[in-house]
Amino acid sequence: MMQELSLNILDIAQNSIRAGASLVEITVDEQPVQDQLTIIVRDNGCGMSAKQVEQVMDPFFTTRTTRKVGLGVPFFKMAAELTGGGLTIDSTEGQGTTVTATFGLGHIDRMPLGDMASTYCTLVQGSPEVDFVYLHRRGEAEFTADTRSFRAALDGVPLDHPEVLQFIAELIREEMTGEDLP
Repeated sequence: MMQELSLNILDIAQNSIRAGASLVEITVDEQPVQDQLTIIVRDNGCGMSAKQVEQVMDPFFTTRTTRKVGLGVPFFKMAAELTGGGLTIDSTEGQGTTVTATFGLGHIDRMPLGDMASTYCTLVQGSPEVDFVYLHRRGEAEFTADTRSFRAALDGVPLDHPEVLQFIAELIREEMTGEDLP
């Protein structure tokens, strides 16, 4: 099992990329008053049939040809369920997929969120042609990192340039440790 939720998010987002998504939206919503953490990964990829959605929850199913098991989604689901939460997948063929996982925020078995700055930058570096939106909310405070905004500001400088990736990572880390989002 993965030790940080950010690695599960990375795995789900990479599935979105393999599904042909041009836009992947990642939402991390921490609501301390409700003691709930919700993670949503939404894409506009090829989507799945109802049968495929059922199969994705099976650890012995994968569409990849390099291995015979697909443990990412089942492990993510198990991690959510260990905290009293759960995982749902909503998908429509030709339109995309939404994976939603809920966790007991303060539950002793909840894994740490991990390094979302590195996760986001890994996605951008590996697929700079894909748009990634990362929304992080804690209570009422929120911030967004959006590759479309970065591209517009950079005026032709590639997103996967090392200095750009370093800037994006630092921006996300600053936002995550700011007063509004400690």
